[in-house]
Amino acid sequence: MTLKRLIVPNIFITLLLVFLSLSGIDPVIQPKDDHTKNLRKFVEAQQRILQNYFGEPDLNEMMSSSIRYMVSELNDSSLAITGTPIDTAQVFTDIHSLRSSYETFEQAYLYIANTVDSVDMYKLTEEALRGMFATLDPHSVYIEPEISAVDQENFAGKFQGIGVQFNIIQDTITVVSAIAGGPSDQLGIISGDRIIEIEDSSAVGFDNDMVQKALRGEKGTKVKVGIVRPGVDGIQYFTITRDDIPIYTVDASYLLDEETGYIKINRFAATTHDEFMQAMKDLKDEGMQRLVLDLRGNPGGYLGQAIAIAEEFFPTQTPLLSTVSRHSRFNQSYSSRKNGVFVNKPVIVLVDEGSASASEIVSGAIQDHDRGLVVGRRTFGKGLVQQQYQLVDTSMVRVTISRYLTPSGRLIQKPFTEGGGEEYAYEIYRRDDSAKNDAIEFVDHIPDSLKYRTTAGRTVYGGGGIVPDYIIEADTSRSAYMINFALRKRASFEFVRTYLDTKGDEFRSKWENNFEAYRTDFSWSKDELTEFKALLQEKGMVEKVGLSEPEFKNDSLFIYPGYFDEVAWMAEGRMKAELARQVWGLPYFYPIVNDVFDTTLDEAQTLWDAVDRLGKLAAGTLPLEKASKM
Repeated sequence: MTLKRLIVPNIFITLLLVFLSLSGIDPVIQPKDDHTKNLRKFVEAQQRILQNYFGEPDLNEMMSSSIRYMVSELNDSSLAITGTPIDTAQVFTDIHSLRSSYETFEQAYLYIANTVDSVDMYKLTEEALRGMFATLDPHSVYIEPEISAVDQENFAGKFQGIGVQFNIIQDTITVVSAIAGGPSDQLGIISGDRIIEIEDSSAVGFDNDMVQKALRGEKGTKVKVGIVRPGVDGIQYFTITRDDIPIYTVDASYLLDEETGYIKINRFAATTHDEFMQAMKDLKDEGMQRLVLDLRGNPGGYLGQAIAIAEEFFPTQTPLLSTVSRHSRFNQSYSSRKNGVFVNKPVIVLVDEGSASASEIVSGAIQDHDRGLVVGRRTFGKGLVQQQYQLVDTSMVRVTISRYLTPSGRLIQKPFTEGGGEEYAYEIYRRDDSAKNDAIEFVDHIPDSLKYRTTAGRTVYGGGGIVPDYIIEADTSRSAYMINFALRKRASFEFVRTYLDTKGDEFRSKWENNFEAYRTDFSWSKDELTEFKALLQEKGMVEKVGLSEPEFKNDSLFIYPGYFDEVAWMAEGRMKAELARQVWGLPYFYPIVNDVFDTTLDEAQTLWDAVDRLGKLAAGTLPLEKASKM
């Protein structure tokens, strides 16, 4: 981009916004809505696209789509459309600048504002923005102010509030756990407490949004809550000073055996590398010599965090990633800046169709350099990089600024069509049910131009996610009807909550200081499983003679006699994991779930010989033909 092309649009937008702010738009309609802000918002969003989008945006197409989206939101069937500025049949061909685009949109906007009574122009402006972004790639989007605020919190790695995880049970806010070190934890609020009052008013009947609004707030502000605690008479009152509450992105880190560490990352946010390094340190102190890194279901996040984690597996100056764009300022190459803390140690990376973006950056670098074994199912296929920009009203636009390439030169982005966001997102559900068949079909249709070579000469593929080195089928053979029903009805949570209310002291005295013994030795009694079955029946589980498979109908689960006994082990496992979560916290939930349910992890742990062969191939001590089957 020349200096003139960069400066001229900025001069225009500055003059335009000054004009809007000083003169207003139309004195007849100005008092009703903040039209200046709406028009400014539209211009700002389009400017961000023009200055940053990785491809060539079509201003004429963007305007047509914006107007179509606006008109579709109108409910006035008597409004004249043909031949007006909002004629959806008109074909734009002469919009070649930000100025002409603004003038065209202003005419359409003012026509609606002056013609339609009781119209919400803010909502129509939002629809126009959605129409604008519908002409781009599926990852470039407009984000409403409310969603933007939550999104920023999630990826900042913290929010401000009282620090509790909660569930609403029978209209009552029930504390699942107080976040360790947070303000509630420091005051002695514990799992099982019921928050029935907030600021001396009843909190019974609150929904999730109401709880969030009442308990979250700026650091340093206070909120008074009234709590009922099982086994304690009366209401206890706590005045809690809100503080920064960390949102952890490492779900679990523990030893699978004496030498194998396991770390699960749920997304890449601002704190992920720090969390990962702490987990690595703790596991190395416990004797970890090899690692299973679980990126299944991880949708991605910050590019910088993915690079920071990837470089922990490589020596300094190892290429990790490059980005390419229409704008040269977004063209960059990234290499490891240091010797990583886990160089030369065996590693397996678990992926699936939910692993996207930053997850694919990490697994792609490890695969391209033959650094470790990528195991699981073909990944999502997101090879685009976005940047967020704030608009005048705190809403955001997320604009794709570049494509990224793995070290071998692969673009792993799967195909998309502009405006085809829904079809693109649901592509993973149309893949073959068999992960192996899906990979075979994908590879069979790959042209030679999308075939690449790893450092050691193995073939890898671009154009549709990362095909694992070792494919493991999803476990679909075990019926999950009852577990899904129990989750929907919150039966496991309620059962465990009642169990701790009545037997909590006895349980804690025996198990609380020895989680590993709990993990291997605890089991539910037959009477407790019978009680759980009765709870499910209270919530709509019905035994019915003549069924060959369970079925959902009218919010009830119909099962054949004997079905509960067949899958009781699943109920036992899920409740055991829930019990661990409520007593020890979320990181202790996953070891139990993995022990009981995770067949992919079980199979992955049999592949260390293949990891060893791959290491020898990378080191040049094993011929490629002898390592072809990983």
